[in-house]
Amino acid sequence: MKIGELAELTGLAPSRIRFYERIGLLTTVSRKANGYRTYPAEAVTMLKLIATAQQAGFSLDELRALLPADLDDWDHGALLESLQQKVRDIEEIQARLAQSKAQLLEVLAEIEAKPDDMDCATNARRVLTQLGLGKKNKVASKSQGG
Repeated sequence: MKIGELAELTGLAPSRIRFYERIGLLTTVSRKANGYRTYPAEAVTMLKLIATAQQAGFSLDELRALLPADLDDWDHGALLESLQQKVRDIEEIQARLAQSKAQLLEVLAEIEAKPDDMDCATNARRVLTQLGLGKKNKVASKSQGG
């Protein structure tokens, strides 16, 4: 099949397909005498694998090391280990994001709890003190001559 048809079947731009070919991720390409690229049906599967893996957070270098030139040559053990490691990486990121979200929600709740008769600057100092940040800032400013 030609690149336009492959692009339509995969949802990828022809330039992206040529890029994957150029960096060695897509190796099932042949050229006709007129220089046109032709792709086997297997290229659809390979490109969908690449796109899915990138969405899951795999880098191009990781994919290059993981994906075989021929799907029949896949190292099952290496594939499983790579996928398990990526799941662990995602879980770590999720934990950090959950912690950041909780901290932001705490700050937001404190800011929203501003008494009606309090100005923003005083409220900011109140929030920093509530969160244990005010004392650190005062110590830092005193040590810097402030």
